[in-house]
Amino acid sequence: MKKILVITALVLSGCATQSDDRYSLEHDKAPEAIPTLDHVEDAQPRYEPYSRAGNKDYTVRGESYQVMKDPEDYTGEGIASWYGKKFHGHKTSNGEIYDMFSMSAAHKTLPLPSYVEVENTANGKKAIVRVNDRGPFHEGRIIDLSYAAASKLDILKTGTAPVKVTLLKVDKPQDNNEWQGARLNRYFVQLVAISSQDKARKAADTFQKQFELPTDIHQSGSVYRVRLGPFYDYDQTQKAALLAREQQINEAFVVVEPITDEPGNKSGVSN
Repeated sequence: MKKILVITALVLSGCATQSDDRYSLEHDKAPEAIPTLDHVEDAQPRYEPYSRAGNKDYTVRGESYQVMKDPEDYTGEGIASWYGKKFHGHKTSNGEIYDMFSMSAAHKTLPLPSYVEVENTANGKKAIVRVNDRGPFHEGRIIDLSYAAASKLDILKTGTAPVKVTLLKVDKPQDNNEWQGARLNRYFVQLVAISSQDKARKAADTFQKQFELPTDIHQSGSVYRVRLGPFYDYDQTQKAALLAREQQINEAFVVVEPITDEPGNKSGVSN
C-alpha cells in the first residue's frame, strides 16, 4: 500500500475558478457517505505568519480585490455558502490542500491565513474557522465555508445563510521563545473515538499496519481518540487524511497541536 496519496493536477487558485477543468466534478456536492461531524472541533486561533501565496491583490471576473494588509479588527455581514467534494483534495489559494472535513473557509480580502468567528444569525449558532482560500465570488456572499463548518452552523440543507463574520486577531508573541513555541505545531489525523482503552490500542495497531504510518492514542476523559501521527508537515498530514478517507474512514480529520516544552506524554496514552 502506498504511504502517501499522490494528488495530481493541483493548480493554485482555490475555489474561485469553478469552471477550471482540473476538477473531476462539474458541479459541487456533498460527500456520498455522510459522516457525523459533531466531534470536529472549532479551529484554534493562534499566531501564524501570512502565507507567501494568496495575499496579493487580484482580479476575478473583471472585478479587482485588495487584500487587507494586517487588519486589527474586522466585522462583516452577508450571506455564507459552502463548498465541498468538487474542491476536496485540490489546492487552496495559499497553497494548502482543501479538506472539506476541516474547519476552514474562503474569504475575498482577509489575509491568509486568518481566524474568524462565523455566526449564523438565523439560528444563533457559531463556529471558528481558519481562512485559507479566496472566494466566494457571488454578489452578496461574504464567506465560503468548508463542509464541516457549514454542518456546525446548520447550513448544509439550506445551502446559504445570513452570517456575521468577526476577525479573531492573535498578536505575534513579543518574547522570542514564546514565538518559537507559537509557530511550531504537530499534526494528527483522528480516525476513530473509542470508549475502551484496550480496543483503542488494538485499533491503533491495526491502523499502523494498514497505513504503514505512526499511530497515537489521545485520552480525553473516558474517550480514547486513535490518530495517525504525529506529523510535522501540514501537507503530509492532509495527504494522510485523504488516504484514510480513501480507505472508507470518512470521519478522518486533521488535529493541530502546538508543541510545548512541557515534559511527559502529551497524547495521554502511548502506543
